Amino acid sequence: MGFAGLLLLAAGPAQAEKADRLMPLNIVSEKGGSVDVANQRTEFLGDVVLSRGSLLLRAERIDLRETGDGYYQANASGKTGKQVSFRQARDVPGEAIEGFADALEYDTRSDSVRFLGNAVVRRTQGNRVADEVTGAIIVYNNRSEVFTAEGGNASPHPSGRVRVVLMPRGAAAAAEAPSSASAASAASSGVPAASAVPLQPSLTLPQRKPL
Repeated sequence: MGFAGLLLLAAGPAQAEKADRLMPLNIVSEKGGSVDVANQRTEFLGDVVLSRGSLLLRAERIDLRETGDGYYQANASGKTGKQVSFRQARDVPGEAIEGFADALEYDTRSDSVRFLGNAVVRRTQGNRVADEVTGAIIVYNNRSEVFTAEGGNASPHPSGRVRVVLMPRGAAAAAEAPSSASAASAASSGVPAASAVPLQPSLTLPQRKPL
């Protein structure tokens, strides 16, 4: 198994869109689905779109289960050549979290997303990628804005490692701007500069909750 680590990409008030937690969960699909009333499970097939406020999840198949206390757990899978995609706005104007993986698990109780297989998760500012994490498994907690990444055979990295790309920010980004064509392009497009973001290493992964 490859390296496991934890990255705190935001702190304080800069959290995922808090209003999303109060929004209803909506699902539409191209091929409809089947309903298992006894087990409170519904399967949706064909270009499935799950939305909840600014949260948008796209997959080829989604298996949705409702818990006894009213929360939802969703298993999403893609198909050959088309991964599952996820996007959610942050409370910081113009920023969002987006990710791609072969499969995905979304839990409304913990408000967390688990990306499984060839996973890539990014923090974006407008059209610019501010941070990027790749690995075999990436767990993103919407409430704490913590990413937990694990390497392995299913990592996009050739050696199976976790890979993190952090763009210059704050004073460092300003210092690089005169000699960086990409920074100049971002400045001319009106993309706001990022604030300093702390990173905290860890060697523990959260335990997976059974569906």
